[in-house]
Amino acid sequence: MAKKNEATVEEKLRALYDLQLIHSRIDTIRSVRGELPLEVEDLEDEVAGLNKRLDKLDAEREMIEEQIKTKKNLIEESKAAIKKYAEQQKNVRNNREYNSLSKEIEFQELEIQLAEKNIKEYRVQIEQKKEVIENTKEKLAEREDHLKHKKGELDEILSETQKEEETLLKKSEEFEQDIEDRLVKAYKRIRTNVRNGLAIVPIERGASGGSFFTIPPQVQMEIASRKKIITDEHSGRILVDEELAREEQERMEDIFAKI
Repeated sequence: MAKKNEATVEEKLRALYDLQLIHSRIDTIRSVRGELPLEVEDLEDEVAGLNKRLDKLDAEREMIEEQIKTKKNLIEESKAAIKKYAEQQKNVRNNREYNSLSKEIEFQELEIQLAEKNIKEYRVQIEQKKEVIENTKEKLAEREDHLKHKKGELDEILSETQKEEETLLKKSEEFEQDIEDRLVKAYKRIRTNVRNGLAIVPIERGASGGSFFTIPPQVQMEIASRKKIITDEHSGRILVDEELAREEQERMEDIFAKI
């Protein structure tokens, strides 16, 4: 092919259409994967979130168990205090000392009752946490199994298509180097704005490919002459004649067969 700035209009059209054929093949490969990569990513995020939640629930359960231990220690300390005060009551010298110790014993008994009540509440909380933990573990196992299945599907598709896609992407870069920068930019802009990423389409039965808008005969003749780049006034796509499209499709199929 001539230098990209010296190429004829026909050579430019062929180069652009070849680039379109490469990108369309890449699009087909990616459509086979469909939403799988996003599904896998979402499942990975969900699994990570569930694991994080489990860690938090376990930490909260352990904290409650520590609070139970603290209350049990407090009960033992109160019992020891009661025993001490009861012994001291045996040696009091007057009613005032006896009553004072009685109040201390009463206070420690109330401390024990409150601690026992707290322990009961904490145990209820632990049972609730355990239930939530079990439910979360079940959901995590189900999500992990689903993730494994989806990853398997994705890995299988990637093993079949990744090498071809990488080769095609490299080839598209090589083709772009032979096309004027302004045309590549225009092509990419059109490709971004049209349905199915088809920036260049052949005329089919007198209409723009994939469109129902008829191309006037005079314009069809201009397109077939390959003397200038013509775009569809309705879709903005670059138009090529059927013969050029057929020739390039056959040529590119030979290239694709070797990938």
